[in-house]
Amino acid sequence: MPVIKLQTEIKSEASICFNLSLSVDLHTLSTAQTNEKAIAGKTTGIMQLNEYVTWEATHFGVRQMLTSKITQLTQNIHFRDEQQKGAFKHFVHDHNFETTNGIIIMTDTLNFSSPFGFIGTVVDKLLLTKYLKTFLIERNALIKSCAESEQWKQFLH
Repeated sequence: MPVIKLQTEIKSEASICFNLSLSVDLHTLSTAQTNEKAIAGKTTGIMQLNEYVTWEATHFGVRQMLTSKITQLTQNIHFRDEQQKGAFKHFVHDHNFETTNGIIIMTDTLNFSSPFGFIGTVVDKLLLTKYLKTFLIERNALIKSCAESEQWKQFLH
């Protein structure tokens, strides 16, 4: 099963970074290239424990839906979102936040796998790992940019 682990250093407050990461609105902005839209569940605002959102997006030219639920949450430290329905066989994304010398270290750990046995494993290695890593890097760049400027205020009321 592939694992993607990324760390992003942010000069901001843990609560700002944490809540931006849970923002449906920021996620929608960060995924404009795939026309991702929240169509069910929590469709705007900040996700909370046990809330879910269903995303509709176009990936690889195919319109798809993925329902994700916040299954663990420790305020300003950690949360986990897990696929409830969607194209993946397994999709668990942990978000950790640590403050070191006034800098927030935001760590994403994404564990995923595709269905279809050996073919899915090959697709994961040749295509999806790089695609999802790029997806997360772009999303994290927006979180960083917003958190380090006044832009975070438009997402956190």
